[in-house]
Amino acid sequence: MLTKISAFFQSLAEPVDNQTPVISLEIACSVLLCEVMLADGQLDNAEQTQLNEILTSQFNLSNEEAEEIIKHALLLRESATDFFQFTSKINENYSLEQRIKMLELLWQVAYADGELASIEEHIIRKIADLLHLRHSEFIQTKLNIQSNTASDK
Repeated sequence: MLTKISAFFQSLAEPVDNQTPVISLEIACSVLLCEVMLADGQLDNAEQTQLNEILTSQFNLSNEEAEEIIKHALLLRESATDFFQFTSKINENYSLEQRIKMLELLWQVAYADGELASIEEHIIRKIADLLHLRHSEFIQTKLNIQSNTASDK
């Protein structure tokens, strides 16, 4: 018993870096996109298709590579306690224009099924804040995607 307690405290003293998975930029973006896709509690085919198209075009991936990244992102999403570990990776590597583009991609996934759930909008707002984007950028990207979605119908 004493050995188990001692091992427990020893594990707490070890550096956390050994347990921290390396998160690529593609994975970080995918986790956020998956979060929006699953926010309303429904796994919609249109949203899945949109997510796959985004990953293949934005990161020059094959369909198989995109599907593998999505699987990995879904696992990370389930164990994540917040968005910071993903948004910080994006903030470190993306310019303002690229972060705004990321916001547009989040809106595309949210509108892929033809409707916007309030929880999807709430999550996108949280992500936009963590990406250090202004409210005007949040609104403008939403309006741009809304008008593109309406004109596609």
